[in-house]
Amino acid sequence: MKKLIWVMPLSLLFLLSACGGGKYAATEKVYKQKSEEFAQLYREAPVTGQLEKIVTPVEKEWVASTNFGVRKPNYVMIHHTAQQSLDQTVKTFHNMKVGVSSHYVIGRDGKIVQMVNDLYRGHHAGLGKWGNDTDLNSSSIGIELDNNGTTDPWPEVQINALTSLLSYLKETYKIPQANFIGHMDYAPTRKNDPSRFPWKILADQGFGFWHEENLETPPESFDPKLALRIIGYDIKNLDAAIKAFKIHYIQRDTDTATLNEEDMKILYAIFKKYL
Repeated sequence: MKKLIWVMPLSLLFLLSACGGGKYAATEKVYKQKSEEFAQLYREAPVTGQLEKIVTPVEKEWVASTNFGVRKPNYVMIHHTAQQSLDQTVKTFHNMKVGVSSHYVIGRDGKIVQMVNDLYRGHHAGLGKWGNDTDLNSSSIGIELDNNGTTDPWPEVQINALTSLLSYLKETYKIPQANFIGHMDYAPTRKNDPSRFPWKILADQGFGFWHEENLETPPESFDPKLALRIIGYDIKNLDAAIKAFKIHYIQRDTDTATLNEEDMKILYAIFKKYL
């Protein structure tokens, strides 16, 4: 009697192979494929692509240099997820229709999840401006903190995990102290994250700035609009810039675009750190 041979359908084979690779096998496959495509572009001598696109009546030639390296991040931008869990955020960053991603997500329990290579361009900043830079996706590391943005506290274990990560990033990429900012700093007309955030804890460890306890009264010539611009804020919408500054450094009356006497002292203290 002949034995029957059952041939497994290809669709089932694919499903089983995906399951065998773990919970995120399908997205890991997409990541690997895109990484390989980027690697091919890096290996490519531009004579086969970039140079040929240059229209010029004179001769063109590719001559490889020996002195080059990878582009490195120069900023860190901190966000809150405004979602209900780390898993929900991971799922969002797997949604190719949504098209957003950060390099890291840190859970309420301090778990650090890396989702994009540090040297890749994450899609976390969007439209905005900080100083003269209008594309912080290309020059920053994005860190999302699992927090609903309204009532959630900031657990000590989560902040400790964040400062450990920031220490690594600052040392590895030589990121200046001034270049640790929030999403609302860069996009004040659109964002308010991270809200209610303990920026002083970070500043005390060299990640961003904070003001002293004893504040100095600014001189009569002090221009708050100019101060905000020098710090880095986009002042085209001055009200939005003031609100963003208050969310970061003052953390009260953040719905109003006014600066009282105490607020002006804080603005002056931060402004002097950028001179």
